[in-house]
Amino acid sequence: MPWQSVRILVDSKQAEPLSDALIEAGALSVSLEDADAGTADETPLFGEPDHPTAELWRHSIARVLLDEDADVPAILASAAEQAGVATPTAFTIEQVAEQDWVRLTQSQFDPIPISPRLWIVPTWHEAPDGSAINLKLDPGLAFGTGSHPTTRLCLRWLDDHLRGGENLLDYGCGSGILAIAAARLGAAPVDGVDIDAQAVTASCDNAELNGVSAHFCLPGALADGQYDVVVANILTNPLKGMAPLLAGRVRTGGQLVLSGILAEQADEVMAVYRDWFVFEPPAIDEGWVRLAGVKQ
Repeated sequence: MPWQSVRILVDSKQAEPLSDALIEAGALSVSLEDADAGTADETPLFGEPDHPTAELWRHSIARVLLDEDADVPAILASAAEQAGVATPTAFTIEQVAEQDWVRLTQSQFDPIPISPRLWIVPTWHEAPDGSAINLKLDPGLAFGTGSHPTTRLCLRWLDDHLRGGENLLDYGCGSGILAIAAARLGAAPVDGVDIDAQAVTASCDNAELNGVSAHFCLPGALADGQYDVVVANILTNPLKGMAPLLAGRVRTGGQLVLSGILAEQADEVMAVYRDWFVFEPPAIDEGWVRLAGVKQ
């Protein structure tokens, strides 16, 4: 059956109570995202030690999935009354056609060549090169399938620079793809952290799928210590805010790899880290950059 997708702009105080009320009023799902993402007003939700989690984004978008015949204005009014907020008047509705979602999703993800010896292969595909290092990974709830330029940039760095035996931390591990690739390339031990418990679970599952040993946890459970390599593929604002934390995790002479950065943001990120690191020239892919530096 087809559905209706409703897009509502809400502020931080309304977002969560309205979302809960919408589910009670019959919504099939509600997701929240930053309405200012990709702009100067983007607000990262750190959730890291010494970086308290924000209340939510100042401006949020609620995406609500409803049955085809649902009375949208009535459901919004009922949910708003239950949540004790004003009824949303600015919203848009899109029709979502019935589809075989599993087959549609699978058709969008083919094996991805990272380098001549490194591939990412969804489990429903045969590996194009059986002699290569083939990372088994399916799209899921955590970021990192290899299709995004920032992930590819980090994977290429790992492929070019790991020689085996390095201890490595993947900070903001998402699906665990960078930690898993590092382990397949010979790094050991390998740790990964993420503020999202679902990402930690996904990373553990993907490590098992790929037959590698890697430890994943929430930030507060990560043991003290420094690493030969720290990789963080996050976003510019969190990377800037966590500079002391990440720098402290890299040993002297160790290497830091950062991505999730737009090309025009590279200089400001390097400026924040230059008290600790000497950087190579940025690597660029589709307007995104990867920064790599050595700790002095």
